Amino acid sequence: MKELIDKLYENNSLTKDELLFLLNNSKEADIVYLQHKATETRKTHYGSKVFMRGLIEFSNFCARDCIYCGIRKSNKSAERYRLSKEQILECCQIGHDLGYKTYVLQGGEDPYYTDEKIVDLIKTIKSTYPECAITLSIGEKTYESYKKFYDAGADRYLLRHETNSKHLYETLHPDMSYENRIRCLNDLKKIGFQVGAGFMVGLPGQTNEDFADDLLYLKELEPEMVGIGPFISQKDTPLSNEKSGTAHMTCILLSIIRLLLPKVLLPATTALGSIDKKGRELGLKSGANVVMPNLSPTNVRDKYALYDGKICTGDEAAHCRNCIEGRIRSVGFEVDMSRGDHTDYNK
Repeated sequence: MKELIDKLYENNSLTKDELLFLLNNSKEADIVYLQHKATETRKTHYGSKVFMRGLIEFSNFCARDCIYCGIRKSNKSAERYRLSKEQILECCQIGHDLGYKTYVLQGGEDPYYTDEKIVDLIKTIKSTYPECAITLSIGEKTYESYKKFYDAGADRYLLRHETNSKHLYETLHPDMSYENRIRCLNDLKKIGFQVGAGFMVGLPGQTNEDFADDLLYLKELEPEMVGIGPFISQKDTPLSNEKSGTAHMTCILLSIIRLLLPKVLLPATTALGSIDKKGRELGLKSGANVVMPNLSPTNVRDKYALYDGKICTGDEAAHCRNCIEGRIRSVGFEVDMSRGDHTDYNK
């Protein structure tokens, strides 16, 4: 097993059979060694820096009906909200005052936010804070829409592929197509975005073979960012009684991703911190180098309920920033408040 991990460390690639062997047979000592090599790799490219992104969850309206998601359109129990342009800009100002240089604008696929509204928002934020980076996470769009956002000044786009199994993808996403999801990611790459893909860990019916396929797909796509986190059930969805994923498996996969894509920007996600109270620290020790504290107004945070048990819903932005900074330092890393671009990125 050590030889296999060394091969992954040196070559940044393994075959599907080798990935499966690693996932199926790793003992605790192997996992410790894997995480050690992942940490070594992230230090080679990013030192001990952990980049901070300010997350703004601006709408929980969604036209999609993904069966695991608490803001799915069929969930009549969801308390819906939309932030106005002025409220979003207020979140940006709070972030600016706290030192953030990246804003992550995340929402459901909400038809209210037309291309024109998103373009206007991007241009306003960029003209107000020209040194900042803007990341969008607003779902599947046409090539033309993505191009408008990029031309307006958006730098990054997060669109998790969720799973590279067509069958599993289409089971989880009614009226959506696996091929269209992949088309969106390819379009984003062509346009020039720093692209974020990723998948959930521990979905009902998901296997280690699925994880191996996800890892190989990420290696092929070569995204600048990869977001993975445990599946966590949500009480008002068809998967409410399903067992959630684990921090343990998420961290193993984080380490493998760091070794497959040495320069990748890899978040220790809120979901990881929600499934385990030390989850984000475990993620950082497994190769992650990004965290995304919440800048959304506290009166809407618990309404952006993708899953149950989400942490930090009542914390003010300054408290979030200070709390996460303390957690980062506690495991031997340092906070970096720069834009934190991928090392190969030039726009």
